Amino acid sequence: MPRAIHVFRTPDRFVAGTVGEPGDRSFYLQAVHEARIVSVLLEKQQVQVLADRMGLLLDEVARRLGTAIPPESSEVEDSEPLEMPVDAEFRVGTMGLGWDADAESVVVELLAVTETEFDESVVLDDTEDGPDAVRVFLTPAQAREFSLRSELVIAAGRQPCPLCGEPLAPEGHVCIRTNGYKRGQMFGLTGSELDDDGE
Repeated sequence: MPRAIHVFRTPDRFVAGTVGEPGDRSFYLQAVHEARIVSVLLEKQQVQVLADRMGLLLDEVARRLGTAIPPESSEVEDSEPLEMPVDAEFRVGTMGLGWDADAESVVVELLAVTETEFDESVVLDDTEDGPDAVRVFLTPAQAREFSLRSELVIAAGRQPCPLCGEPLAPEGHVCIRTNGYKRGQMFGLTGSELDDDGE
């Protein structure tokens, strides 16, 4: 069966988002053009790598080609959640990233996990053999927006413990820096035993 390649040349949205509660989130990338929506499932680390590499690619394009690339911003324009329902087309295995000089666009390709080996030349190619894929063309501004939003999505997980840096869970946290005790319990104190200054 020939591979399915979902191409978005002028997407209305290309965003990273999550479904689930912090500590139990599933990460998705979603491409949207008018009524057409394609979502793919991937790991948090893959989102991080893609966001980092996209920023580096834009910086390199600006340096080498002198192309006008928008600077990094601190504000996300699209903070809306993923379009629901989120039905994953596939789980991402391999990712490709490139620059289309003719279209002056960042090209992102997401390939499905496959049990069979495939030639890496199928990345960013239209050959009939290979895993299913999603290919998205982004303007430099859209690519910057994707990177910034992805960083915020990744950071929106569980807060880190101020002592050990491990993620805090809703049901509690056994901190290795306190030998498994909460700070107040280390000295046998309870809240009622503290004076008005909290000491």
